[in-house]
Amino acid sequence: MKKIIHYLFGLLWVIGVPAQEASQFSPIRQIQRDNVTQLRVAWTYRTGEPVTPLPGRGKAPAFEPTPIYVDGLLYIGTPYGKAIAIDPETGKERWSFDARINREGNYGDFANRGVSAWLDPQAEAGSPCRRRIFFASIDARLFALDATTGTPCSGFGDKGKIDLTAGLRRGPDYVGEYQNTSPPAVIDDLVIVGSAVADNNRLNAPSGEVRAFDARTGRLKWTWDSLPKNPNAGAANAWSRIILDPERHLVFVPTGSASPDYFGGQRPGDNRFANSVVALHAKTGEVAWHFQTVHHDLWDYDVASPPALFTAMRDGRQIPGVAVGSKTGHLFLLNRETGAPLFPVEERPVPQSDVPGEKAWPTQPFPTLPVSLVPQRLGADEVWGITDEDRESCRRQVAALRNEGIFTPPSLRGSLVVPGNIGGLHWGGVAHDPEHGLLIAPANRLAAVVTLVPRDQFETYRKQHPDQETTAQSGTPFAMSRKFLRSPSGLPCNPPPFGALTAIDVNTGRIRWEVPLGKLPMPGALPEWGSLNLGGPLITGGGLLFIGATFDPVMRAFDVESGKELWQGTLPASARAVPMTFTGPSGKQYVLIAAGGHSAEFGKFDNAIVAFALP
Repeated sequence: MKKIIHYLFGLLWVIGVPAQEASQFSPIRQIQRDNVTQLRVAWTYRTGEPVTPLPGRGKAPAFEPTPIYVDGLLYIGTPYGKAIAIDPETGKERWSFDARINREGNYGDFANRGVSAWLDPQAEAGSPCRRRIFFASIDARLFALDATTGTPCSGFGDKGKIDLTAGLRRGPDYVGEYQNTSPPAVIDDLVIVGSAVADNNRLNAPSGEVRAFDARTGRLKWTWDSLPKNPNAGAANAWSRIILDPERHLVFVPTGSASPDYFGGQRPGDNRFANSVVALHAKTGEVAWHFQTVHHDLWDYDVASPPALFTAMRDGRQIPGVAVGSKTGHLFLLNRETGAPLFPVEERPVPQSDVPGEKAWPTQPFPTLPVSLVPQRLGADEVWGITDEDRESCRRQVAALRNEGIFTPPSLRGSLVVPGNIGGLHWGGVAHDPEHGLLIAPANRLAAVVTLVPRDQFETYRKQHPDQETTAQSGTPFAMSRKFLRSPSGLPCNPPPFGALTAIDVNTGRIRWEVPLGKLPMPGALPEWGSLNLGGPLITGGGLLFIGATFDPVMRAFDVESGKELWQGTLPASARAVPMTFTGPSGKQYVLIAAGGHSAEFGKFDNAIVAFALP
């Protein structure tokens, strides 16, 4: 069992993103609190693709799509490069398009989390490609497909596709260094894409431009570069889901850290558009406003959580808001039109670096409300363990590290990073319940250890620490090595719950309720421990929140007003994805989730879409 737990923790270095509406809310209310216990599996669809890693590669495919429902069909994407249409009532496949991805690619995050749809208002009814499915494959190609047949739209790009590695300020060195895992965003007859860039390989990583293409022709309309004046660093890319406000013609772009994550000596300054939410004008790509959640990031604290749109009430008037969640555990509530915080944000002094050549930013932004959704400090006297041996081991580890709370910079001796790089808030996103004025977010509570390694010691250190993730950060004086802070049992050294679900009042910024999320699939695990989680929530008009995400193979339903767990649905594998719901042609409400699994050692991998409905 210890081996399994260690393997699962290793998986949490993988990051990703789902496809869902901007608020992850649906008003459909056929399934309610008083009948949710009657939900049963209506159908299960499997893609039939391999669930093993690509030949010679270590990463198994992460099956994480959130289906979309358009014109009576469901559509998904897969990590192996397929776009698939599914009958909504039977789960039968209608068509499948194979992008034939490059299987020699070294894909850091071998995932696809969905597709997008667009209707061409200028095309005649019934004409080919009037309704299009946009699909971005893992090897960075953008496809336009006819929604009825899956046939590529010949007038888009090069016979239906665009090579997204072409035209970058700085391109990739190998297949897989630059990827696409998130669904494209479609607004104002434009299809907009970000990218996923491999972390910590090199200083001059591929550039992280966001680009908009004409949805009919594929012609490039605009490019926005997150690091326009930095000749060294790359990345600062938008790998999480880009969110749209069609009414205001705004595009909300969540960005990650500049390269590499853990040493910023060659990218001085605050790295202005990295670790930010940037509002762009949809038609031009010009910046309307931006808000940076972390200055000069040294901790891999991406804005991994897609921005969530909401409406708050102040003095009897409505204020359009956008919630920006960070891996730090902070949730910033901003005015959607201006970027101004709805509650005060304080710049507070933070620890400074003692590494030669590094200059950490002197302050970091802290929201006064809401309070952090996760602990941001762990002292040696606060460690947790199930045995005396565990607790003593954790105390020794913490005492040996540089440890000054959140934003303790990486160091040569090793620094405690709280929370670790998966968050905090992660790619599963935040759901908004407009009927109860709530934002509800899953989060992880897990500390990590980060050590900088002098360049001439890199190979030796990596051989001596095979259990750690050690990468080169080429072009800088230091490699980096990181691991999660664990006891001999394999469990976290920080107190549980390790995963939690938190509800925040959008009008007051106060926490309404908080509950542990999930259960670790190991003998003796207690419900109050919760589970580490990757995946997101869906709220429905029936007063329910649905979520998978946890390590156990279950989808759960919670009462949105109290956080009480009302139902569990058993899945063929754990669900590292975001649920969706729709009303089918028969008038029946379905709730769907992708069950792909987290680990082959625990349970199994799968590629199942599971649909639940009332009898």
